[in-house]
Amino acid sequence: MRPAGARGAVPSIPVSPVRRCSRTACGRSAVATLTYVYADSTAVLGPLATYAEPHCYDLCAEHSERLTAPRGWDVVRLAPDPAAGKPSSDDLEALANAVREAARPPQQPSVPEPADRGGPSDGGRRGHLRVLRSPDS
Repeated sequence: MRPAGARGAVPSIPVSPVRRCSRTACGRSAVATLTYVYADSTAVLGPLATYAEPHCYDLCAEHSERLTAPRGWDVVRLAPDPAAGKPSSDDLEALANAVREAARPPQQPSVPEPADRGGPSDGGRRGHLRVLRSPDS
């Protein structure tokens, strides 16, 4: 029997926008991301990734400092770049180019004349669709 006033309501737990350490029973905020490169037997510990990836582990400061790898594996620790968090001139230029491209009027697509009905003339990859002339012309 449901309590009065709880008609079909599902209790919700607020989700924190802060990413937490992936270690069991650790609730501290993550500061680094751990990735394994199995082909090279290497564990790479770097700055916190922009997005949480399924095969990466976010670690707090304490767990990232105490990280050890299996015997025979190397641990590569990448120091965070202090200038990486700030927008660069390349970012600003890329944004300006994107705005210019979006403001440019659309161009009419040109239909290339097939040089050879048998296949691509330049040896490169062509799409699987092509324009065929009608038998009347």
